[in-house]
Amino acid sequence: MNYFFKLNIVSIIYALMMFIPLELILNVYRITRLTNWEFSTVNIVTCVTVIIVMVGATILLHFLTKKWLDGRKAKFLTVLLWVPYFILFIYVFASLFPMTNGGDEPNPVTGLFVMGGLIAYPFYILILNFVGVPSEDKTM
Repeated sequence: MNYFFKLNIVSIIYALMMFIPLELILNVYRITRLTNWEFSTVNIVTCVTVIIVMVGATILLHFLTKKWLDGRKAKFLTVLLWVPYFILFIYVFASLFPMTNGGDEPNPVTGLFVMGGLIAYPFYILILNFVGVPSEDKTM
C-alpha cells in the first residue's frame, strides 16, 4: 500500500510539472491585466518560472523515482497516472478562476503548442523512468 501512495505522489508531481507552466503560458494576458506589468515583463517572468519548474521538478522526480520507485516495473504507470491529476488540476483551476474578461483568452496558436507539449510529455516521462532504471549488465 505504501508503494501505491508513493506512485501517486510522483504522478501528482508529474501533473503539477505540466500544469504550472501550462497555466502560466495560457494566462499571460490575465497576469498582465491583473498585475499591471508590461507584456514583455510577464513573458520573461513566465519563461524563467517555466525553466525553473522544469529543471527543479526533473531533478526532484529523478531522485524520487530512484528512491521510491526503484526495482519495480509499476513505476511506468506514471506515464498514464499523471493524466487524471492533470485534468483534476485544470478543472479546479477553471472553477476557481473562470475567464470573466474576453481579452484574457489566449491566442489560438497557443493551443497548438499545448497539444504538442501534451503529446510529447508521456515520452519525457518514459525517458525519465528509463534513466532511473539501474543497469543489470555489470561486466566488470
